[in-house]
Amino acid sequence: MPFDIQRARQETPGCAHVLHFNNAGSSLMPQPVLDATIAHLQLEAQIGGYEAKEQASDQIEHTYDAAATLIGCERDEIAIIENATRAWDMAFYSIPFKKGDRILTSMAEYASNYISYLQIAQKTGAVVEPIPDDQHGQLSLDALQNAIDDRVRLISVTHIPTSGGLVNPVAGIGRIARAAGILYLVDACQSVGQMPMDVRQIGCDMLSTTGRKYLRGPRGTGFLYVRREVLEQLEPPLLDLHAATWVARDRYKVRPDARRFENWETNFAGKIGLGVAIDYTMQWGLDNIWRRIKSLSYQLRAGLSLLPGVIVHDRGINQCGIVTFTVEGITSEEIKRRLAEQRSNVSVAERSSTRLDMEARGLTTMVRASVHYYNTEQEVEQFCQQLAAIIA
Repeated sequence: MPFDIQRARQETPGCAHVLHFNNAGSSLMPQPVLDATIAHLQLEAQIGGYEAKEQASDQIEHTYDAAATLIGCERDEIAIIENATRAWDMAFYSIPFKKGDRILTSMAEYASNYISYLQIAQKTGAVVEPIPDDQHGQLSLDALQNAIDDRVRLISVTHIPTSGGLVNPVAGIGRIARAAGILYLVDACQSVGQMPMDVRQIGCDMLSTTGRKYLRGPRGTGFLYVRREVLEQLEPPLLDLHAATWVARDRYKVRPDARRFENWETNFAGKIGLGVAIDYTMQWGLDNIWRRIKSLSYQLRAGLSLLPGVIVHDRGINQCGIVTFTVEGITSEEIKRRLAEQRSNVSVAERSSTRLDMEARGLTTMVRASVHYYNTEQEVEQFCQQLAAIIA
């Protein structure tokens, strides 16, 4: 069936104001998400925060069901956390590393994750080892397989890096991890909401994501999946009276489900908004969303490649809605500024965000343009025309 782009844009107020190609940063919220989030804030103002939480308990609990349905797991394997970084942190820092443990990761790993690896390495004597890319620019499954030994404590990979268009082969990585009995953590910050996701097919033990990007939820929302079978191996680095119960003067008991990774105080309006955002995404269908994003990003890459001095830097066998490029003789920051003057939103990918990858490719910055299903073919053409005028 044809994609109802008219409805998608009518239900996205921001489409009337900007050409938004910064969905990998933060998507434009649809009206139902905006309405649900604001409604709960108004309820808090009217009757009190605690009372509003009690009244909205069904909506709050529904978010766990929605997240579980979205990625193919059970509701007790979901923790709703204030952002993807903290969700990832709670999983990673719950692993008891020791001297000599090996952490295997990818060349395109995100800075926040890599900084955490380095911190743990410095504190514990663990070793961080990036697995080389294959000829297509994605993590090499052969090199990963060859790196496996009994000292590997964790395989931790970003599914879709912050720049470069790449989609790493997370299911293939999962097969290697499961066969070796190694913990496997996936950063799915850019992939959940952009493409179909099934944690059972991926074979991961833990997966983190955000609400603000391709799910089109409120900022300051995210969630963590932790496979039920590994929960007891992982004690969160931070506990409170929500994550654990004080059962005796000198003893506490950690929750038996994934909510052990949450904390008591949270943004309930955002949590409700996240649930609505997931429901809204599921209404469109992940297969439909992914098909449209791939079509728009293909059109964008093709259009950019025709412009003089423009180099598209995307890699991988499968490429996503993130399109990165440079323009000869014009800085990425200047391109972003000039586009913003025409109400077109992009962001700048900097070397400090994916240092290993960008150093290896001799890049310092790139313009990152990221499309979503509510963008149009006409917007892609308009964007290319705007860029052509800037570089003329």
